Amino acid sequence: MNSKPQLLCWLTCDGVHLDPGSGKHTILGVFSNIKGQHFPVTHPFMVWFMTITDCATGPHKLRISMGLDPQRMQPLLERPFDSQSPLHRINLINEIRNLSFPAPGEYALLVEIDDEPLLATNLTVTN
Repeated sequence: MNSKPQLLCWLTCDGVHLDPGSGKHTILGVFSNIKGQHFPVTHPFMVWFMTITDCATGPHKLRISMGLDPQRMQPLLERPFDSQSPLHRINLINEIRNLSFPAPGEYALLVEIDDEPLLATNLTVTN
């Protein structure tokens, strides 16, 4: 029986520190919107941190797309990851550099695993 991946956590933040001794993640600077003085605005660095479970054993592909129009989104990130077991919780740290926003608005985000939607959310950009 194939399991369908489940999202346990989705955060936009300034950074994630992984403690080499304990393996614990420390989340730094969680935020939910971006403010710009002039547009287009470029956000220099952010992390999309996510935890998933119920992922079938083996290799998988994560894709994150974004756009002002949910019908015309552009892929921002594609990366492989492996699941050791559907019982494992997998933490994925996705570093996003120099993300440009042409105008204020609600930017749609779509997170997919193996071309199947996992999360549809948005990121608010204001002036």
